[in-house]
Amino acid sequence: MPDFDVREKRFEQDLEEYLTTYGGYQKGDPAAFNREKALDTGTFLSFIRTSQPKKWERFEKIYGADSERQLIDRFCREVKLVGLLKVLRQGFTDRGIKFRAVFWKPETSINETSRAQYAANILHCTRQLHYSLSNENSIDIVLFLNGIPVVSMELKCQFTGQNTANAIQQYKFDRAGKDAIFEFKNRVLVHFAVDLTNVYMTTRLEGAKTYFLPFNQGSNGAGNVGGKGNPINPNGYDTAYLWENVLCRDRLLEILQKYLHLQQEKDEKTGEITSERMIFPRYHQLDVVTKLLSDVKANGSGKNYLIQHSAGSGKSNSIAWLAHRLSGLHDDHDEKIFQSVIIVTDRRVLDSQLQNTVYQFDHVAGVVKKIDKNAQQLREAIEARTGIIITTLQKFPVIYKEVRSGNKRFAVIVDEEWRHRRNG
Repeated sequence: MPDFDVREKRFEQDLEEYLTTYGGYQKGDPAAFNREKALDTGTFLSFIRTSQPKKWERFEKIYGADSERQLIDRFCREVKLVGLLKVLRQGFTDRGIKFRAVFWKPETSINETSRAQYAANILHCTRQLHYSLSNENSIDIVLFLNGIPVVSMELKCQFTGQNTANAIQQYKFDRAGKDAIFEFKNRVLVHFAVDLTNVYMTTRLEGAKTYFLPFNQGSNGAGNVGGKGNPINPNGYDTAYLWENVLCRDRLLEILQKYLHLQQEKDEKTGEITSERMIFPRYHQLDVVTKLLSDVKANGSGKNYLIQHSAGSGKSNSIAWLAHRLSGLHDDHDEKIFQSVIIVTDRRVLDSQLQNTVYQFDHVAGVVKKIDKNAQQLREAIEARTGIIITTLQKFPVIYKEVRSGNKRFAVIVDEEWRHRRNG
């Protein structure tokens, strides 16, 4: 085998070795993949049986020897109907029996049952996965959650004369067919093109129209002024942050639960959906929200922070993610840190986007309240301990008075775009 082939294979092996040794994954078997269903059916069924034994027992009493096929078919039908992300977050039901496809990490450490359920999740890192019914093409690495493929990666090594541009071309023209594993919203939720120095991502494969976004840290590291690309990593690959900081077990599950969302545009007259995009956070967005949460958890309320966010880099989503995470943040004593999160903005687009985004996470109406009438409406929202309150700068004197009175703690996020627009 030529030396450059050995180096590219080593890149795959090193990624797999990290995830299976330190990242919380098991080594996957590509032969276990059901190409027609786009599932590792054995792992999926094993997860259901071991994590939800009483429900499985009830299910078997109904379907008998046909239980396995019925469960898999029901899961696939529900995903086709509402999308994989919604099924992951809300589960799926058959004959009145509700199953969970994944268990999320509990906000507090109090509930032992929730902790055990979270530990029951099975994550696999599978190399060279043959996925098609019509050919023997393979994907370099696929990450599975309880038998469900959720992440794909094409790896390239500059020593072979190839880089992320070649991986992107591969995704556009060799990976954009009708194979079930690539069906938008229904199986793999994010695709990464990776080489030794750069990372790009997309959430929808559309042939030549497929659009990849950079998933780099910046030349001087996340949060530091610099150029494009990534800093040199003296201890390994420049792109190792992808599997060390983003795709490891806890972080990937956190992203699937609390960041990833389906953004829909609708016709104002008919209400029909005109476009859909699956939003996976860019690295700088993950970085800023993670750093803020960590500092608040360590130091509590009362500090001020300034976040610089360039135009077109997803500020509205960053605000939505930060507000949602702060509204549920607990300290080391499992006590909630903030009564409410108040967002001050003049942007109408943020109102609907924030409400739609947060609803996908919580599935509870009333978590987000828009204050658009008077100060009394604001007071009522605060007294009702509404999770996230959106208001305008004109009402800030009332906000200031309310948050200063009594023994209450609030997080206030001020979107300053309105000021730059008016002064610009």
